[in-house]
Amino acid sequence: MAHTPEVDEPTREYPAVPDEDAPAPVAARRSGFARLLIFTGFVFALMVAACIGLRAVNVLPTFDNPFDDQTVDRSQPVLLQSMRDLNRYVAADGTFQVIVDLQENKENIPDFLVNQRTLFVGSGTVEAYVDFGGLTGDALKVDETKKSIELTLPAPEQSTAALDMTKSYVVAEERGLLNRIGDAFGDEPNKQQKVYQLAQERITEAARSSGMDQRARDNTQRMLESLFARLGYTTVTVTFANP
Repeated sequence: MAHTPEVDEPTREYPAVPDEDAPAPVAARRSGFARLLIFTGFVFALMVAACIGLRAVNVLPTFDNPFDDQTVDRSQPVLLQSMRDLNRYVAADGTFQVIVDLQENKENIPDFLVNQRTLFVGSGTVEAYVDFGGLTGDALKVDETKKSIELTLPAPEQSTAALDMTKSYVVAEERGLLNRIGDAFGDEPNKQQKVYQLAQERITEAARSSGMDQRARDNTQRMLESLFARLGYTTVTVTFANP
């Protein structure tokens, strides 16, 4: 009986079955974490781009700077102190400008020690008006036959100048050494009051010689003529009393 030689079979290698409880390799963990970071950054960039786009079309509200300056108005409510009925016709007004150069110093004391000089440009308005509140019954005479009216009115009056602080300003101000020291320890809130008052007086005085009274007379007469002409009167005579 012949002997058959034994042949060695080749060794087969089978893939290893992964162990579910075994930790993942370090390289795999790093790769997964990097992909997570990339995905998170992409989502964040997409959200930022969407917010910018919505803000551009005014869909989202604006967000103010949290450190921006803020102004808080804590003023009290306005209180009504007085009220009166005005029975006057403002027939003309004028706007005037005056330059006030006011200097206050002490005698026998050098100006560099005690001196207060202010150069102020004041702008104010004066009104010329006729007061109808004091008219009596005999001030108006009507003739229906002749369609004529005679009116006796008081003389035009002028108001005190009202300074327009938006157009009034201090051009220059000079102070002595002692004045500067005094201002450093205590500021006087009404130190410009004399300048304002002087500008107001100058403008009021200038208005009296500006011809506003005659303009007020002419405008009042034209207004009354137009008013009574609509009522059918053909002759309107207006007489003003002496100032």
